Amino acid sequence: MLEFGRRFDPQPFHADPVAAAAGPFGGLIASGWHTAALMMRLFVRHYISSVASLASPGGEALQWLRPVRGGDVLHVVITVVDARRSKSKPDRGIVVSQIDVSNQGGEPVMGFRVTNVIACRAPGA
Repeated sequence: MLEFGRRFDPQPFHADPVAAAAGPFGGLIASGWHTAALMMRLFVRHYISSVASLASPGGEALQWLRPVRGGDVLHVVITVVDARRSKSKPDRGIVVSQIDVSNQGGEPVMGFRVTNVIACRAPGA
């Protein structure tokens, strides 16, 4: 967590334990981008199909809701919000998912809505 903060988000509350102790969070917290990277690893390993995933045009509503601290255990819940076949490219589907990340106490720490393009079987297959 500290190494990520120092390399990629060097704000004092992510990268300097002494400054973080006197800062607004009372200690070190993970960069939101570190939390997002951990979420992405779980998303790819356990949700997105390595066979059917084609790409993502992006996401929206990224929220960091509570600080993540060293030792926290994160849990990811993914809910399909919408799934439909593309009208312009019927060999592809569009899946919109809500990703919610919580800590070991069940408190939400991050939320994100993402759209993915997925290969579809031929109709009737």
